[in-house]
Amino acid sequence: MDLGTISSQEFIFIILGSIWSLVWKAFALWKAAGQKDKVWFVALIILNTLGILDILYIFVFSKRKH
Repeated sequence: MDLGTISSQEFIFIILGSIWSLVWKAFALWKAAGQKDKVWFVALIILNTLGILDILYIFVFSKRKH
């Protein structure tokens, strides 16, 4: 395999992975901005780990404490 080229399957995987990550990141940033969580907003922009931090923020850390 030539390191300078990728197969069409690899290209599709990269595109789908990018879309997956973008959707979760956008949703997490939207929630962080809406709740005025400045620290989380900045952390979500800087850190990108296949959406794991974004998913954790959405389902764990963004829960309002009553």
